[in-house]
Amino acid sequence: MYIDGKVWIGNNDQGERISIIPKMVNRHGLVAGATGTGKTVTLKVMAETFSDMGIPVFMADVKGDIAGMMNPGTDSEDMQKRIGKFNLTDAGFAYKGYPVTLWDIYGVKGIQLRTTISEMGPMLLARILDLNDLQSDILTVIFKIADDRKWFLIDTKDLKSVLNYVSDHRGLFEGEYGKMSPASISTIVRAVVALEAGGDVFFGEPALRISDWLTLGDGGKGIINILDSESLINNGKMYSAFLLWMLSELFETLPEVGDLPKPKMVFFFDEAHLLFNGAPKQLLDKIEQVVKLIRSKGVGVYFCTQNPKDIPDGVLAQLGNKVQHGLHAYTPSNQKAVKAAAMSFRANPAFDTEETLTSLGTGKAVVSFLGEDGIPGMAQKVSVLPPQCSMGSIGDGQREQ
Repeated sequence: MYIDGKVWIGNNDQGERISIIPKMVNRHGLVAGATGTGKTVTLKVMAETFSDMGIPVFMADVKGDIAGMMNPGTDSEDMQKRIGKFNLTDAGFAYKGYPVTLWDIYGVKGIQLRTTISEMGPMLLARILDLNDLQSDILTVIFKIADDRKWFLIDTKDLKSVLNYVSDHRGLFEGEYGKMSPASISTIVRAVVALEAGGDVFFGEPALRISDWLTLGDGGKGIINILDSESLINNGKMYSAFLLWMLSELFETLPEVGDLPKPKMVFFFDEAHLLFNGAPKQLLDKIEQVVKLIRSKGVGVYFCTQNPKDIPDGVLAQLGNKVQHGLHAYTPSNQKAVKAAAMSFRANPAFDTEETLTSLGTGKAVVSFLGEDGIPGMAQKVSVLPPQCSMGSIGDGQREQ
């Protein structure tokens, strides 16, 4: 909830409100925890609060239940107990839905979301096509040839045409761009053909305009843009590449604004481990650079994953606001991960962080948020607020509306 000019996330054991300062929201964050510990509820609570503040939000709906944010929550006995616990009635709590726009790269469960081959770029496209280093380098050269000649590549047909043209006329290009093996180009063409078997529907026009996301709904609430990802998540590389493209577009499109009283937009990256699994160093460096610099564009990025160890240290160091739900410690590897997660918090003498992380119930978390001075606060054990929106999904009829 947005109250007293702060983003209220939950209460500690002493009943004190634990909040994020709005101007620190764009210092990025992490929401982590084992399956079933309450990460999705925390994401909803944060997203609806940002919306109330007039901040547009982007979220990926991996399990199909985020879209339910358009509906008000249910007045169940369990929710009534939670409301009483937090004194939410006095805080102006009311069940309500939120302004939602549904997107789907396949155009089935939301508005068709497209980009072009040229806008996707060679680095992310090479990841989707699962190319090796040599093939990725050749694809980069192909893009350079197209850029130099102002050939704008809209879809996979355009890309195949350029690949075949360069292969057939290698002598015209090798003096300026270096030798390119016909066998390697043929391998890239085959990968593109394989992608066309149902995976190329998001390459085309009209391409998404990122500015469309920076809009407000009725009452000045930020629009919650939800990308249906139930099918997309089955292709981890495509899922991560597409979300990375959107983040890069925000970075390249938005002007520098410095430190704002509140961000222009907040971007939630669910199943964040898919972003980094098997990613080459060049891509990891690019991700770290974008995360480091995009806050100056007024964008906050929040990674959601099961374990903080899924996030590379260079990126993790940029995440100033942390919500850590419960972790399991069944194996030596789990125990090491729990210890590392605990060490990332400023110790609180009131409790042992490492022990607490393994005994947190659903809806509980250890949190640390940046203070006015930009210094991470001491670890706090909190009960996360209930969402005001629905916990469930929506039917096909409502989705069509």
